[in-house]
Amino acid sequence: MAGAVRNWAARFRWNRLWRTWPRRIALGLVLVIVVPLLTAGVALRLNYSGDPGAGTRTRGRDAVWLGHAWVDGRKNGRDLAAFADRIRGTGIKDLYVHAGPLEHNGTLPATRYPKARWLVDAVHRTLPGIRVQAWLGDVLATEGPTGLHLERGASRTAVVDSARQILDAGFDGVHFDLEPLHSGDPHYLSLLDDLHALTKARRAPLSVAAHQIAPLPAAHSVVGTLSGSPKWWSQKFFGQVARRVDQIAVMSYDTWMPLEGMYGGYVAEQTALALEVTPPGTDLLMGLPFFHEDDLGHHEAAETVAAAVRGTRLGLARTDRGRERFGVALYVDFAAREGDWAAYREGWN
Repeated sequence: MAGAVRNWAARFRWNRLWRTWPRRIALGLVLVIVVPLLTAGVALRLNYSGDPGAGTRTRGRDAVWLGHAWVDGRKNGRDLAAFADRIRGTGIKDLYVHAGPLEHNGTLPATRYPKARWLVDAVHRTLPGIRVQAWLGDVLATEGPTGLHLERGASRTAVVDSARQILDAGFDGVHFDLEPLHSGDPHYLSLLDDLHALTKARRAPLSVAAHQIAPLPAAHSVVGTLSGSPKWWSQKFFGQVARRVDQIAVMSYDTWMPLEGMYGGYVAEQTALALEVTPPGTDLLMGLPFFHEDDLGHHEAAETVAAAVRGTRLGLARTDRGRERFGVALYVDFAAREGDWAAYREGWN
């Protein structure tokens, strides 16, 4: 009888253990995943606190991305006059006007920007001192079979020829946005060297849109290994890119941040990380989300212009308050609302 009781007790303990272990494992997973996330969220929110103070507003080096309608004939003189009224009194100096996209072989049909000369001349008359840069981009074949292959020398040569073509068309400079661009890509650095040789000889600015910087060392590698699509660049690679261009604009939106305070703290961190490795001779611009979507990467209620401006000012104040070659870049004109423009003017100008 005693042996039977002992066997029953053993089975009871085993069954209870069998029932509770999955719960313990689940709890352990929650602790491993949720606690670091909560800690990171609190840290970002704290990073959004404080007063940026004086000396953290526009330096007159801001930029705005403009849609293709400005060079394909859909926009006219009335549109330009209204736009000029909107940006007067702000720090906007550069217009990134979409003139692409590039073909996957790096070439650019001239039929894609038939009104370019009209726009450049009209901007120079209406807004003296404002530069009009051609915004060129393409999907890179880094995560699929289709797209621009930077590892091919012929493709890189074609991209340089396209930049030469766009400068011949009258643009003041050229702005590249090639995505998804993986951290450490040597072919991209080689392309920038060739592009900068061209633009320097033509006394034109070379500008690029940049991925965000990994908030923790090696985070870009870990995310890339797990997902196959690295979200961030390493800080080292960001610096390598920044040293090869005249202007670098961080796409500091689509951050996955769920709350406005966390987003603002994230932008403050991105600003500090970028300032640490961008040479004094390169314009560093932080992107402002002038668009409204709700998806996994972008939450409209969190990624506000006001939070991005405040985060930018906090990062600047803490890292390099006196830096002159610094500004913000507004993405994008055709999706912007009045509140976005008001938040930019009130918070930054």
